[in-house]
This record gives sequence, structure tokens and C-alpha cells, in this order.
Amino acid sequence: MGKLLEGDLPPKELWPTRIYKLPEYQSYPQKFNSTEELLDKQVAAGRGDRAAILFEDKKIPYKALLGMVNKLGSSLRALGIEEGDRVALRTPNIPPALVTNFAVLKIGGIFLPTSGLFSRAEIAHVFNNAEVKAVVVAGAFLEELEKAKADLKTLEHVIVVGGTPEQQAAYKQKGYLLYQELLDGGKPECEPVRRDRMDVSVLIYTSGTTGLPKGTVHLTEEALIVPDGFGKYCWGVTANDVILSAAPIAMAAGYSAVTTIPYRFGAAVSIFPRFTPEGMFEQIQNHKATILSALPTAYRKMLQVPDAEKKYNIGSLRICTGGGESLTAKTYLDWKAKFGQEIFEGLGTTEMMFVFISSAATKKVKPGSIGPAIPGYELKVVNEEGKDCKPGESGQLLARGPTGTVYWRDAEKQRSVVKGGWCRAGDMVSMDEDGYIWFLSREDDLIKSSGYRIGPEEIEDVLVTHPAVADAGVVGLPDPVMGQKTKAFVQIKEGKQPSAALQQELIEFCRGKIAVYKLPREVEFVDKMPRAPGPGGPGTGKLLRRFLRQRETEKAKP
Repeated sequence: MGKLLEGDLPPKELWPTRIYKLPEYQSYPQKFNSTEELLDKQVAAGRGDRAAILFEDKKIPYKALLGMVNKLGSSLRALGIEEGDRVALRTPNIPPALVTNFAVLKIGGIFLPTSGLFSRAEIAHVFNNAEVKAVVVAGAFLEELEKAKADLKTLEHVIVVGGTPEQQAAYKQKGYLLYQELLDGGKPECEPVRRDRMDVSVLIYTSGTTGLPKGTVHLTEEALIVPDGFGKYCWGVTANDVILSAAPIAMAAGYSAVTTIPYRFGAAVSIFPRFTPEGMFEQIQNHKATILSALPTAYRKMLQVPDAEKKYNIGSLRICTGGGESLTAKTYLDWKAKFGQEIFEGLGTTEMMFVFISSAATKKVKPGSIGPAIPGYELKVVNEEGKDCKPGESGQLLARGPTGTVYWRDAEKQRSVVKGGWCRAGDMVSMDEDGYIWFLSREDDLIKSSGYRIGPEEIEDVLVTHPAVADAGVVGLPDPVMGQKTKAFVQIKEGKQPSAALQQELIEFCRGKIAVYKLPREVEFVDKMPRAPGPGGPGTGKLLRRFLRQRETEKAKP
């Protein structure tokens, strides 16, 4: 099952042009093992006693982390996990998540972290699409997996993390394996499988912006490219740094910040499973974090904590960065006024693996702008005809560099996104004379809420299956904390009565059918949905969501 088949990856002519402008990229061997590069070599260099992971009040040194990785890797190998086999993860950011990542990669497997918020339908789609052979899952995330289990065609092993002795006994009765037992029973030696730098190493699925989640392919070399590019030239990481990121490793930004960048430099990573603004402040203070990577939503929530600048000592921070949604000039200025620190905004995509635009590249912020291309990447802005825009003109953002968009088993999507070797980021932007990018909007109607990208069609498709609903439209509306909130407009069937109870019922109706973060925050009833003329006459064509957004804008005017 592990061997890749024709059709797993798009034809080479559809791949983006990969450019390797930095000297660091020229030095990689054609075959290597990323775990060996990031962990084994740090221990061999004498850094075995340095902290690799800081979690709550625990400190896990490099030597101890490598020991756990080897034991789990040898146990996975004994289960029959072979080179190229896909192993999924469903846990929050906890030490076993990192151990699993490094263990899977050490034995040549393909690591597939998944969002803990995926519904059973999304789990089934992702696991079957990737042909997942084993999954490591936290006990708290087991319920939704079990609901999907009957539909999982290739899954052979369920490995459960945590649980009381009674719970663990119940897991074993169901035929599940225990993570701790695999760790305890593993051999301390685990030979690394060195793979080609262009082999598939990690699959990260998008959050389902248009329909079901799509798999994005990441190659072995990216485990070194991201730290050697962004880590070195934007964060300037050294062995003395403590990198703090609350983003889950199922997100490309979280994966890079937590599993690759720190370990290239012998630095430590500070992880915690669930963000709270107070918790983030405490984490910075307790772990003496030096680099903070957070969503703009997180910074806005932290700014709401009363007297935070007096309660907490965050003086250890030397750099703050943000991405995943628009930071806004206001958030930047408010943070600087309150804490005396700049936030260097960034923009990346799941497909490109990490940030490729950031003001951290120059350490010069233009409030409201994302920044220029980071070293190693090139950007251009083009109009609908594909011609370069002049400075200040809005157009589509294109990028290319040492990483690029490659979709798993979706040549049609690949063909639509990669143009002439350049990757379409999906954003409408402008570029000024200094090469700084100014974000305007998505090319389509994607909703960005707390760092997640949400496709309205998926929510609408669920709502219209409710017996009271005739039509539905979903849009993202500005929200001072989340960036955008999801609002559903619903046209109910004749004979049905609008009510507050029905509004709540519709929200609950979506639960379990879509991920939790996609649930509508509000429902409003309308007499008629704005639609273009279609085959059934006026109002039967494409949903015109812009009119729903305009409706809200008009309501907000004084």
C-alpha cells in the first residue's frame, strides 16, 4: 500500500517551477532522512541535554526525545509500517504528537496530521483519499473517529494516546493499541530510511474551503528548506531560542513552527494544546519564549486581557510574527502601544508549507501591509489577462520559490492553480514600489475565521437538507476578534414560521455534518435569496453572496 501509484501526484508538467536561490538549498544530499537531520545530528553534535520540548512544567531534552522517537519508530516498523505508508495523527499539540511525527518520518513513512475538528465525513474522506494505514489518536478525539470507522477502507491500526487504566483496558478490548505500550516495548535503535529529497514526506489537508478537504503534498526537502529560509533569514533562530506557537500541527504553519524550524538550530519549542489569551501570556513568561508565532485573532484576544502588560512579564520575546488572516494596522499599532513590540505580519498557504511573504524579512513594518517576499521566493501581481500589474494596482497574487503547490490525487485542481510554473495564492492584493504586498480580499468568497479558511458552499449544502429550508447563503462578516464570523441567511419553505428556536435548530443540525469551526455563528431569515438568472428563470442561477455582504454593510451604517 505504501508505494505511490500513477495518479497520486499530478503529471510533472503541471508542477510549479521550484527555484533554489539560497546557497543553503544547494548543499542538501539527494537522499537524506529529515528526523536524522533534525534530531540525531543535534544529539551527535553534543546538544543532547538541551531542551527540545517545553510542555507545561516538563522539559524534554533532545536525547530523551530521540530515544522516544526510536522506540516508537521501531514499534511502528514491527507493526508493518513500511516506507511510503501513510500514518495519520489526531491529537492536540502534545509531546506524543511530535514523537509520532519524527518516528513516522524516520522509518520512511508519510506523516498526515489531521484537524481534531474534522467531522466523521471529513475523516472518512481524508483517510480513504490518502489510504491511511495507521492512526495515532488522543482518547479525547476518538469518538468522531469511531463514528467514521466503518467507512475507513484501509485503516489497520488505531493507536490511542492517554486514558485512565479503565479506559485503556476498554481500548484494548476493541482491538486498539496503546501508544505508551508501543513506546515502552520499542527497541532503542531505529535505523533511518533515507529518502530522495523530492519524495513525498508529509500530507496536509486543507480545511475544506470548497467542498471536502484537499491533500497538499510536501516533500522531504521541505523539512530543511523552511528552517533554512524563513527560520534563518526571518526569525534568525539560534540554539538559545524558545519558539512558541499555538497553531495545531495539522496546519502547515503550526507544523513548520513546531516540528522543523526549532530543531534545525538546536532550539526548543514551547507547545500547549489549547489557546487561551491568559494561557499564552503565562506560557511566554514561564517558558521564557523568545519567538512568538500566533494568529492575528490570538493577538486581538490577548489585547483584551485587562492590565496584561502589568500582570505578565513577556520581556523574553525578541520577535512576534502573525499570519493566517489579516493582522490589520489597528492590531499592530495597539500591540506596539501596549507592549512596545512590533508584530511582523506574514502570509503563506497550506500548499506552499509556510510563510513566503513577511515584514520579518526586512524588519521594516508598513502598518496594514503584509510585507515583501522572504529570501528565496519571488512574487508578482497580475490582472485577469495575466499581465503584470503596476504598483498599487490590484490583481491576483502569484508566487514561486523552493516550495510549491502540489495536490494529492487532484490533477484538475492542480491545473487550475499552477500557471506557467507560478502558484496562485488565491488572494487579491496590490504591490507597492518597495515590493510590499497589501491584502485586499480573497479571489472568491472564502471566509477566514480565527485562521481557518471556510468554504460557504459546504455549509449551504448541509442547511438546504433541513426540511424547513428552501434556500441558504453563507458569508463571512467582519469580526474584531475572529477576523470574520460565519453568518447564514436562510429562506424557509412556505408554511414554516421563522423563530429563535428554528435558528438554533439549524445551527445544531449542521453539527456532526461539518467541522465545529465551520458552524454558523448567526442565522438570519430572508424572504428571498439573491441569485442570478439561471436555467430555471430569474433567481435560479448562481448565488450572489456579495449582495448578502452588502446587506450587512448597509445595516451597519449609522
